[in-house]
Amino acid sequence: MRFVSEYRDAAACQQLAQAIERLVTRPWTIMEVCGGQTHAIVKFGLDQLLPPQVTLIHGPGCPVCVTPLEMIEKALQLAARPEVTFCSFGDMLRVPGCSQDLLAVKASGGDVRVVYSPLDAVQLARDEPDREVVFFAVGFETTAPANAMAAVQAHELGLPNFSLLVSHVLVPPAVESLLSAPDCRIEGLLAAGHVCTVMGCHEYEPLAARYHVPIVVTGFEPVDILQGVHACLRQLEEGRAEVENAYARSVRPEGNQPAQELIREVFEVVPRKWRGLGEIPRSGLGLREPYAALDAERRFGLTDTDVPEPEACLSGQVLQGLTRPMDCPAFGRECTPEHPLGATMVSSEGTCAAYYHYRRQRGLQSPRSPAEGSA
Repeated sequence: MRFVSEYRDAAACQQLAQAIERLVTRPWTIMEVCGGQTHAIVKFGLDQLLPPQVTLIHGPGCPVCVTPLEMIEKALQLAARPEVTFCSFGDMLRVPGCSQDLLAVKASGGDVRVVYSPLDAVQLARDEPDREVVFFAVGFETTAPANAMAAVQAHELGLPNFSLLVSHVLVPPAVESLLSAPDCRIEGLLAAGHVCTVMGCHEYEPLAARYHVPIVVTGFEPVDILQGVHACLRQLEEGRAEVENAYARSVRPEGNQPAQELIREVFEVVPRKWRGLGEIPRSGLGLREPYAALDAERRFGLTDTDVPEPEACLSGQVLQGLTRPMDCPAFGRECTPEHPLGATMVSSEGTCAAYYHYRRQRGLQSPRSPAEGSA
């Protein structure tokens, strides 16, 4: 299969692993930001191909996982209202709130529907004018253009019964939050190729310089990831800290400018709370005028509440790369995909879900702990 099979070629992966082994002279710790990359690493056993000096830790790059519990509670409130049709991508339906999830609301009679595009929700609002249709707009810079298009379309159509529950987040501010933390162990970073396909690479340049951390834009197939690791380690071994694009077949330095213009037209940068990371300044997107009338929080008078995380769930530490899933006492016991304590176990891009599915399927144990491989 062109553009897939060559990036999953076992011989190419082995050659890259050998090149990495020849290159490394001391322990290094690298974080991959994207949950899709995490799943590929665990699924294909890439971490186990690497020499023992190289430790990969996993970041907060799963949009479902970082949506704060307070926003999940707001989604549940809206979905339970009799006049509302609540639309979401499927991953969100099983993310637990304080007492239930969207699937439970649906089972209790709530009108909760899975859509495959925000434009499907706009069409639903056109088809059912007597219903209040709310779309759960979550995600990173990758989903923001499509959600912005839905807002533009609904605005142009003058739909009075369509709104968005917005919980968009931006990756670079979260990366800076991690890099500036006193317990930061990140020495190199693999940036998510799809985010950079939209936004370009320039936002990472000040971070690489300020924190002296090499940042390599990386794709999602095994060869992509190993190439990104090799490029990152080469910089570390040479004492450099630059932004490097190892995903040139998709990412241009300037990104997708029409998509960026659409984001800027509909959204403005706001502070945003991240699950497991807390509130980060200028790390989210909110609807700007004249699209503010589409804001479901405003339309339905939803207010912020402080919702505590379950004490038994360590997903916050997992999202910061401080704990591996298998180091959580609840992993695979109280917390499973069938009965998740946190979003990292239920999301298709969640780190805990990756370890549960692929390590269990292959009968493998957790690789080296972060502490064993750290510098």
